[in-house]
This record gives sequence, structure tokens and C-alpha cells, in this order.
Amino acid sequence: MAKKLRIDWFLFAIAAGLALFGAVMVYSASAMISLKETANNADGATQFSYFFKQFGFTVFGLVVMYVTSKIDYKFYRNRYVVIGLLAGTAVLLIAVFGFGAINGARRWIRFGGASFQPSEIAKIALPVFLAWFLTIKEKAVGELKETLLPCLAVLAFLGGLIFLEPDLGTTIVLCAVFVSVYFAAGARIVHLATVGLVMLVVGVGALVFAPWRVARLMAFFDPCAQENAAGAGYQVCQSLYAIGSGGVLGEGFAKGQQKLFYLPYPYSDFIFAVVGEELGLIGTLAVVVAFGLLLWRGTRAALLAPDRFGLLLGIGLITGLIVQALFNISVVISILPAKGIPLPFISYGGSSIVFTLFAVGILLNISQYAGFVSKETTAETHNYVHRKKKRNRRLAVN
Repeated sequence: MAKKLRIDWFLFAIAAGLALFGAVMVYSASAMISLKETANNADGATQFSYFFKQFGFTVFGLVVMYVTSKIDYKFYRNRYVVIGLLAGTAVLLIAVFGFGAINGARRWIRFGGASFQPSEIAKIALPVFLAWFLTIKEKAVGELKETLLPCLAVLAFLGGLIFLEPDLGTTIVLCAVFVSVYFAAGARIVHLATVGLVMLVVGVGALVFAPWRVARLMAFFDPCAQENAAGAGYQVCQSLYAIGSGGVLGEGFAKGQQKLFYLPYPYSDFIFAVVGEELGLIGTLAVVVAFGLLLWRGTRAALLAPDRFGLLLGIGLITGLIVQALFNISVVISILPAKGIPLPFISYGGSSIVFTLFAVGILLNISQYAGFVSKETTAETHNYVHRKKKRNRRLAVN
């Protein structure tokens, strides 16, 4: 049994800080929209409806993160936990198709006024499965039929259901998680190259056979052109206006103009543009640096894990968080074509903040064993060294 250390309070503080900052920015981005939506309420208009919901979910998520940090990460190595998590995620992803579409997509399960997005669970279920499967199949990690194809089947099933919602952004995040975990597990480069090529072909097909995606891609090259500014490039164009007007120091907290019914859903996918307008270059750089620190501490926890499962699980979780953040920020500043995907910790959404903090909680538990080697890992290393010495002696004799 590996020796347990103190919790990584630095990692905890980064995640908590980003989450609380996100709740504050949700208030700034949604206040006027909330006033408009609640203007006819019997209780009167309020500017805090989105903020109260987000703050409540944030507090709940922080509790979940702390509790999860106390659960031994090896709990997720139990085959029944892995299978149950995968099965539950699959059922929920299928269930979303039984609910009506919102803005042309079926991504939510709704109960009254509450909603739940199952694709957030998939961002945890996939790395848990990959870490477990590639640990028990360590000696066959380079085998096509025994290891690669089963892993691809799970990715294709989960990613396929999410793609059909449609949600291309989350599907891309899952693909990035797969590649990073499989690479860390010691996959053959030729297998990864082949998988990457297949993913590229599927991605091109997803663009070619979806007219709205083609329109977004065309608008990406010049979102503020006359033919795009009022259509496919509208969101990105308004986002660039917001960031550009913020300058170095910003307009000041809650003083942004683009969120006033110009920038669609400013509290959600494009909240980074509100940060840029109100807090300027300094504010946006602070957010990027915070994610950089999160990457450092999360990767450190994974690399110093006492066993292979902890390593792979940590790599998968931190990859999902950082790739999603990079994806969102790149879309907002028009480095990538527009695609709806939330900014972890900061965008409005209960499912997103709770499961993001849940993932950090697992990383926090892994970090408590950093630098110590378990008896299981020691035995595996000893057996590997013994086999290598035996093989070298046999070769020397021959």
C-alpha cells in the first residue's frame, strides 16, 4: 500500500478559485438577461437568477470535489464500478433523444425546471475505462485485436452518441483523451497514426455532410465580413468586438457592452469574451495562467502516481479539462471555427461545474500518493527486471 500524503492544496485552490471566479463572471454576463427574463414574474424582476443557480452548483461542486478527494482512486479500478459507470453513461446518453431539442440539439435530460447533461459524465467514464482496461491489458497494449479495437469500440459508442446529439466539440475532447491515454500507456506509433487519420477523415466527413458546419468554417476565415457578420460569423464577430474593446485593462467589472443582447449566450460558451472586455488582457492572461497551473499540478499528480492505473487515469482527466479549455478559448478568439463547448469552471451550467470539480477531486486523491510506489508496482517492476536479465543471459549464451 502506497503511503498517503497531504492533499495538494495548491491544486485545490486553483480549481476552487476558477470556479468561484466563474460564478462571479456568470453574474456579470447574465444580469441584464436575467432582468429581461424575469420582468413579468410575480415576485418582480431580478438580476441574480443565473448567479444564484451557478453559485449553488459551484458550492455543491466544491463539496463534491473535497469528498471525492477522500475516496481512494483505486475504487474506480473495480471492474464493476467501471462497467456500471459505462453502462449508466450509455443509458443516459441514449435517454437524451427522448427529450425535445433545444436550439436544434438534444443534449439534456430535463425534469421540470432542472436539466442534466450526460455528456459531462462521459468525460470521466472514458478515462476511467481506458485506465482500467489498459492496466489489465498492460502486456498486450500493442495488440490490435486484444486492446486497441475494444478501446476504439468504447470511444466510438460514447463519442457516436454524443456526436448524434449533435455535439462535435465534446466528441473531439473524448478523442483527445483517448489519444493521450493510449499514448501514455505505450501504444505503437503506427496505431496512433492510423487512429489519428481515421479521426481526421471522420471529422472532415462531419463538416462536409453538415451544411451549418460548412457555413461556420467559411465564416471562420472572415467572421466580420458583410456576408458573415449577420449569419454564421455573428457570434465570433461580436466576441472579437468584445475582446478588442477591452484593451489591456478592460472596461471594468460589469461594465461590458457586448453582453447587452449583442453577444448570444454571453454567460455560457462565450463567457471568455466577457472576461476579455471587462478585465482586459490582464484578466484573460490570468485565466490562461490559471489553466496552465492546473495542467502543471494535474500532470504532476498523474506522473507521480504510484501505479499505472493512477498515471493513466490522471492523464485522461487532466487532458479532458485542458483540451476543452483550449478549445473554448480558441473559438472565442477565432483561432478555431465556432463550436459550442463550455469553458471549464467558468461557463454557466450545473452539470459542467459539478463534474469538472468531481474530476479534479479524483486528481486530488491521486496527488496524495505522489512519489510513492505501491507494492503492486514494485512487484511488477521486479518481475520486468528479472525477465529482462534472464533474456539478456539467454542471448549472451547463444
